[in-house]
Amino acid sequence: MSKFRSRSKGTKIINRAGGQSFKQSTKLELVSLFLTSFMSDKYYESETDQIARLRELIQTLDDKKFIAKSLIYARNEFGMRSVTHVGVCELCRVVKGEEWLKFAIEKIIHRADDPLEILGYWDNTYGDEPIPNALKKGLALAIHKFDPYQLSKYKGSRKNIKMVDLFNMVHPKPKTPEEVKIYRELMNGTLKPPETWEVELTKAGQEAETEEEKLWLKSKAWKDLLSENKLGYFALLRNLRNILKQADSETVQKAIETLVNEKLIKKTLVLPFRFGTAYDTISEEFPDRRDVLRAINKALEISLANCPKLPGSTLVVLDTSGSMSGKPIEIGSLFAGVLVKTNDSDFISFSNEAKYFYINSDDSLTTIRENIKRNITGGGTNFHSIFQTANKAYDRIIILSDMQGWIGYDTPVGDFNKYKSSYNCDPFIYSFDLNGYGDMQFPENNPKVLCLAGFSDKIFKIMELVEKDRQALINAIEAIEI
Repeated sequence: MSKFRSRSKGTKIINRAGGQSFKQSTKLELVSLFLTSFMSDKYYESETDQIARLRELIQTLDDKKFIAKSLIYARNEFGMRSVTHVGVCELCRVVKGEEWLKFAIEKIIHRADDPLEILGYWDNTYGDEPIPNALKKGLALAIHKFDPYQLSKYKGSRKNIKMVDLFNMVHPKPKTPEEVKIYRELMNGTLKPPETWEVELTKAGQEAETEEEKLWLKSKAWKDLLSENKLGYFALLRNLRNILKQADSETVQKAIETLVNEKLIKKTLVLPFRFGTAYDTISEEFPDRRDVLRAINKALEISLANCPKLPGSTLVVLDTSGSMSGKPIEIGSLFAGVLVKTNDSDFISFSNEAKYFYINSDDSLTTIRENIKRNITGGGTNFHSIFQTANKAYDRIIILSDMQGWIGYDTPVGDFNKYKSSYNCDPFIYSFDLNGYGDMQFPENNPKVLCLAGFSDKIFKIMELVEKDRQALINAIEAIEI
């Protein structure tokens, strides 16, 4: 990732935990923030502080086009949403008169409520300032993506900004006679959505006169959708909780059968991470539905075949310190479990000290994940202990952490070099930042250090590519056309 070396070639700083770290270059820090921030408070950084840091980075980095491409990548490849909406607004404040910006904005918008959230952020943050022309034009372009169902779904949104407000603000120009008709009906309140499975389900609820009738109609709608194969696999995963709430036992059984359909799982190329999210949701809300949880677990195991296998030997290292609580440890334990299952990797957990943790790769991923989480110790973060504990040569060492080391004060580079010398090896180091704070335990100018951030279905492909070309991630961002 040499293109990230714009200002930092091994510069040491004091991190948030009070230990030494290496400062990331502006580009890498910005990408890390885009790929990890869910716009919520973190252990060391509030949501307000994240926005302030994002704003500063956007103002500081000269390559504004790279910022736009990074936002597109974060939205399209990693599914990041709120942080890209904030980023769009902040970028529009500092970039003036550039035609490419409106096209970048259009590429970031996928859902019909995306423009509403973007304008909502602008209104709440910069309400006294006029909306930038590039933002208006980009949102106007994006509106052409949406069909009557999508536009009608949010026409009566409870958000501060409604679809009619959006149209009045950005004035999209219809391109076809059909759009003329749709836009006119939206503005006068007569727009009717086409018949889709979402509409069928909504109508079932609206037509009911009692709660009992509503539940019956919803149950029938789910049954029809599943029996007629109108519900896609990803839609099924997203709606499992609704099906359990609203459908009868026969329909739930149909959902279970579809869920574990091996051909569908392989065809859709769904990866384990999506099942992990579904499992967490159902286990929390419906802990007694062991039949559904078993089905998710089975589907999850089948989906492991969709994960590429990394060549050679791999050591997976997970930070279990106190600052990893919440989202980072949930993500980290799942990621570690997938890596161990798919690559038969060794596993080390560390906080104050490091220790090998035996994982039976024949166990289910859910069991592995729960075993990892049960052994979380809390405490401090000692990166030195990783390389003092590793007892054989590896081709790669994957470290999953928020990178806030402080025990031992200095970075672990010295212990890493001793480890390499002792075992006559030179492994790739994957420095996976799960919180995007902006600093690292290894200098990014080391050709064998691969600084990555975030977590998505794309991550295995990225890992596969960066060992062949360490600039693969940056090349992917730079290759985006706007």
